[in-house]
Amino acid sequence: MKAKPILLTLALCFVAALGFASNPNMGTWKLNEAKSKFPPGAPKNQTVVYGAAGDKVKVTVDGVDGEGKPTHNEWTGMFDGKDYPLTGDPNADTRAYKKIDDRTTELTNKKGGKVVAMGKIVISADGKSRTVTVSGTDPMGKKMESTAVYDKQ
Repeated sequence: MKAKPILLTLALCFVAALGFASNPNMGTWKLNEAKSKFPPGAPKNQTVVYGAAGDKVKVTVDGVDGEGKPTHNEWTGMFDGKDYPLTGDPNADTRAYKKIDDRTTELTNKKGGKVVAMGKIVISADGKSRTVTVSGTDPMGKKMESTAVYDKQ
């Protein structure tokens, strides 16, 4: 009789794995600076890794701030449009991802419940690149926009 719970657990893990496998965001993405557009002094996310974390997705971001100092932040959640904690980012404390279609995701960063940045992530048809367009305000209230292009590793 104990086989049923084990089989159910295995089946749920298989279904979750299938969901992650069909998510084109999964994997490691490296910034292609030549194709990207940043305002002067803007932070740059150089490497972004999407991986499975149980039934959620973990996003790990390494980059540099406007002065060239290393940065690191992490987010674990679901692509359901709900806010989940973001650690390591001085400009935001939550992030929400919302799947729009198979290749498009929206993101929203908040600090203290207030939206500080919104963006769109679009995966190319061949799955080899992704473009992240973000607009928002910096910590001093100045509007900013950037377009980052990443290559799949």
